[in-house]
Amino acid sequence: MLLTVDIGTSTFKSAIWNFNGKLLSSFFIPLTVKSGGEKHEADPSLWLNAFENSLKQLLIKAKLKNLKNIEAVVISGNGPSLVPVLGIPENKTRLHVPAKDARLWLDRRAVNYQKSVSDVMGGFVDSCFFLPKILFIKNEENELYDKTKCFIGCPEYLAYALTGEAKTVFPCEGFDRWFWNNGALNSLGLDQEKFPDFIQPGDRFGMISGDVCDLLGFAHNTPVISGGPDFFAAILGSGVTKPQEACDRSGSSEGINLCTKNRITDNKLMSYRHPVRPFWNLSGTINTAGKAIEWGTGLFGFSDFDDFIKSAKNSKTGSGGLVFNPYLAGERAPIWNPSARANWSGINLSSARNDFANSILEGVCFAVKDVINVMEGTGEKINELRVTGKLSNCGYLNQIKADITGIKVITAANKEAELSGLAVIGAVSLGKYSSYKEASSKIVKTDKIYEPEIKNSDIYNNLFIKYLQKKE
Repeated sequence: MLLTVDIGTSTFKSAIWNFNGKLLSSFFIPLTVKSGGEKHEADPSLWLNAFENSLKQLLIKAKLKNLKNIEAVVISGNGPSLVPVLGIPENKTRLHVPAKDARLWLDRRAVNYQKSVSDVMGGFVDSCFFLPKILFIKNEENELYDKTKCFIGCPEYLAYALTGEAKTVFPCEGFDRWFWNNGALNSLGLDQEKFPDFIQPGDRFGMISGDVCDLLGFAHNTPVISGGPDFFAAILGSGVTKPQEACDRSGSSEGINLCTKNRITDNKLMSYRHPVRPFWNLSGTINTAGKAIEWGTGLFGFSDFDDFIKSAKNSKTGSGGLVFNPYLAGERAPIWNPSARANWSGINLSSARNDFANSILEGVCFAVKDVINVMEGTGEKINELRVTGKLSNCGYLNQIKADITGIKVITAANKEAELSGLAVIGAVSLGKYSSYKEASSKIVKTDKIYEPEIKNSDIYNNLFIKYLQKKE
């Protein structure tokens, strides 16, 4: 059996699987984010507490007596989120590693340092990535920089607590600009010893330490395996293993990952090696998708997500002419502008609360279409969009997405594709399958298909033109 863990922005997700892809149990714990202005942080100790608290519930749901039969723990998480670690794992009565608050992928305080990093790395590096954040800490929080033992990412922090081994996960070929090398560190005046060695998805962080095995009930010599960043696991967990298939990770943010035969160079997008070789992954990330809906829920006084969707359904296709650009925290792809701001156009005396709600959903889907248009502008083609994540449970939103993009939307039986993708990675790492493609075909099952409704094409095509006019 495998224990898989994905640390989302708003939810800590865990599951136990057998090697045939059967989900034996899963358990989710809400997480809090501390936000204010450009500052978006999370207390990383909450991730460790959530891991411990999940174990008992997972065992109960799976009807297991203990964790002794877990052959590996496989971990992924949100990013690029940075944890300044202040010391080594130290408390034998619970998981604990001294650290300051993690600076989440949403955090934009380092915008003044993105140019310095971009110049050194030879291409644009957004302020959400690691090096601008670390350079900000060195120059503006020097006491914290000096106290930091190492800088690591979100899933690496949990792995460090379990194994005592600090590592950095380098996802795959093509990610060079987004990480670092010794030459770049020297040019930026950063200390190499604060940057742990690289490993890749499928590699082992190490074994769970004896103290932690005794504390939590794992068998000794249980390995902790890197599942990579969340998008890497989600690609496999959505079943995207060949060209013209795209994974749409629809959560707090939204990431479109298209499998391509060759590497595509376009500064509006990112391109790196696909988990299934010899293919490549063409990627664009939208900062606020679920976050935009969450914001709208609070702004308009809806009681919860379901109440928001119920109201949106009372609007008509096109939301009475309202067009929403969801740039609530700047934007990554395709404009890469941390100063971009959200806006509404088309507001009139007939605009109602339900129209505003529906326009947020449509605006998120316009942002997806914007990324897809740039991808297809490179000569690539998307035949199907495999949607995963929390928002993929919403059939109404899935249909809007199909109508706006004009592409068939497919959902997986297990909507949390990160967790099923981690099962794929763990099974291959342990030698249960010969390849990611084979494991994904056995473990991942599809659920529903949403075909585009042609009757809505003209309305959405006209509104998309307005969206593009207002997007910057």
